[in-house]
Amino acid sequence: MQSQQVKSSYFFLILFILLVLATPLQNEEEHNEAKEKIEKYKEKVDRGPSAKYADTCSDSSNLDCSKLRDPCIKCAFNETCIYGSDLNVSCEALTRCNGPTKFERSMNCRYCYQTHPHWQHKCVLKGGCDSVRSPLLYYRTNCTVNSDVLCLGKRTFLKNIRCNWTGGYRWSKAFLLSITLGGFGADRFYLGHWQDGVGKLFSFGGLGVWTLIDVILISIHYLGPADGSLYV
Repeated sequence: MQSQQVKSSYFFLILFILLVLATPLQNEEEHNEAKEKIEKYKEKVDRGPSAKYADTCSDSSNLDCSKLRDPCIKCAFNETCIYGSDLNVSCEALTRCNGPTKFERSMNCRYCYQTHPHWQHKCVLKGGCDSVRSPLLYYRTNCTVNSDVLCLGKRTFLKNIRCNWTGGYRWSKAFLLSITLGGFGADRFYLGHWQDGVGKLFSFGGLGVWTLIDVILISIHYLGPADGSLYV
């Protein structure tokens, strides 16, 4: 009778391990999907925000000249302008269009690298770095000004950006696993901490102490994915 109970316990233990091991596979698919999105975005930024608009330069005869964007226009910038001031600059269309080929366009006096990062320029995003490192980790990448923004200097420039990416790991899922199956290392397996997960599994969560500590660490976002990414 006791032998059957031992076999039954081992059966459920092996079944649980298989379920836990299957959990990261689903997250790996989410990670690959997020990685593909980053790669697509990188390709788009590498071409430049104005690349899509530039394709229409050869077929802009139906557009008003004053509505053309870079690189379909050429403007005479005044580099002695007062920083932050609004001014008008003379621009000329470089392609066939409707209306006068010479016109004025308003702009704010600043260099391209001083434009706002969220809606005036876009940068090549990178993953694989440690987003939770202290002090914060930064990387250098290429940024390109949007085609509708006028600015001084080069429209493509280098910029330091904080490492801030996600591999698809969900905090809610990690926290739920920590509360319910944390004693068997499910939370550690899910986050990619395999060695800690095995140790936690065979020690039954450090007799409950390790389990409680991980619940607290995950709840305050101190314990995160092993790849250094942020929670979704």
